[in-house]
Amino acid sequence: MKLFDVYPLFNIEIVRGKGCHIWDREGNEYLDLYGGHAVISVGHSHPDYVKAITGQLQKLGFYSNFVVNSLQQTFADKLGKACGYGDYSLFLVNSGAEANENAMKLASFHNGKKRIVSFRHSFHGRTSAAVRVTDNPKIIAPVNEMLPVTYVLMNDAEAVEAELKKGDVSSVIIEGIQGVGGIRMPDDEFLRNLRRLCTKYEAILIFDEIQSGYGRSGKFFAHQYAGIRPDIITVAKGIANGFPMSGMLISPMFTPVYGMLGTTFGGNHLACAAAISVLDIMEKENLVENARITGDFLLGELKALPCDGIKEVRGRGLMIGIEFNESIKEARTKLLFEEKVFTGIAGTNTIRLLPPLCLSRPEAEIFLQKFKKILSI
Repeated sequence: MKLFDVYPLFNIEIVRGKGCHIWDREGNEYLDLYGGHAVISVGHSHPDYVKAITGQLQKLGFYSNFVVNSLQQTFADKLGKACGYGDYSLFLVNSGAEANENAMKLASFHNGKKRIVSFRHSFHGRTSAAVRVTDNPKIIAPVNEMLPVTYVLMNDAEAVEAELKKGDVSSVIIEGIQGVGGIRMPDDEFLRNLRRLCTKYEAILIFDEIQSGYGRSGKFFAHQYAGIRPDIITVAKGIANGFPMSGMLISPMFTPVYGMLGTTFGGNHLACAAAISVLDIMEKENLVENARITGDFLLGELKALPCDGIKEVRGRGLMIGIEFNESIKEARTKLLFEEKVFTGIAGTNTIRLLPPLCLSRPEAEIFLQKFKKILSI
């Protein structure tokens, strides 16, 4: 049987990782400035993480959500304390797209409305509703087009209010920082206006913190820079350091009803063991603060580079976009194959940096040296 060929692959097989470093089958070592799409939060193969998963597997790998799993409550308690949303409820699923699906579904259950407002250049996943609120027509199939969605420009509060005034908007969904869209940040004042408008017109405010959350921005959630509280927050990516897991943090305004949401694998024993260990490691090693400090250093150094080819450097914490005036294909290829540094991209002109939150100052300096080399600075 062949694999369904939907991924353009680099001819590299990664077989081992430790901290911010990975090794391929031939023994080549790479500095990982991408973390597998921002998934590796506490570093590859952290010993505490490995111990937590293997220890749980030796006891029980899985049982259904029809019985008590106290690991779920342990995780919820730790997460509430870590992020400051202890008064919210938690629903656990498996992927970011699934979390967004359930968030939009819960919003519609709550207010009985259908239409959703999303933003230009957004990305929220590839399942039915999640892909429909993603601003990329190429990946929206005809079967997904039934959901009524309106895309507006980010940071345009007047455009948002014009849509909310129509009275049929169930929810507004926005990323804390746009990832696939090129590390584009909503203005803090815009977010405060967005919160006010959603309250005024009784629309649910959903924050997709799947890529920008879990400490990556230098705060636990990127929206916390604006001092607001969404109605629903979705999380995934770094939540379990590579173990498939996601969740929704749900405001007390929502009333749960048996059967309204459900999942087979969500919040399973292994996932919870992984997620608990991630929060413990983040606290013990001060990784949110490290993301802020190391990110500030990287941003400052990148913005100061004497390179006419760089159009703009954007980001917060360890979520950084380097936009060039021209295609970055050659630069990224040189970084990977000549300098042995993994990075990501957004579109054709932007390099994305999404390293593990444990990236050290010396490792950041090594990246800068290699980056300057491929730019001939």
